[in-house]
Amino acid sequence: MTYATEVPHSPLHEKLGIKIIQASSHEVIGTMPVPGNTQPAGVLHGGATAALVEGLASIAASMHAQPERIAVGVDLNVTHLRPAISGKVTGKTTPVRLGRRTTVHTVEIYDSTGELIAVGRLTCQLIAPRGQDSLARDRPRLQER
Repeated sequence: MTYATEVPHSPLHEKLGIKIIQASSHEVIGTMPVPGNTQPAGVLHGGATAALVEGLASIAASMHAQPERIAVGVDLNVTHLRPAISGKVTGKTTPVRLGRRTTVHTVEIYDSTGELIAVGRLTCQLIAPRGQDSLARDRPRLQER
């Protein structure tokens, strides 16, 4: 198990107040405050929820991919089930697929009372880090115009 002190810093997580409680390729748990992340109606903003889903699942995918590859999100889906209006929300990832080139994680988001408020899924492509020519075939190719 890898703990929060070993998870890379994320400026977006800092802005949203996301805290990583524990992290491994099989499970990442993190929290985010509702205050400061609301829409004008006073409920948790769907974009903040999506950022929590992608952030937690990306950490899990990255931990699976390292050290040979990096994880980049290619598909994000979030279904909002009920509003959160106070306290904090907690997200927990579950791997669906941990492959050599792709990962899929689901993330369940719960409010402070333990009610399920959202379910998300992130698919990541695992690619070579820039500068590693041995895995260059994994890099997206840009077409010349």
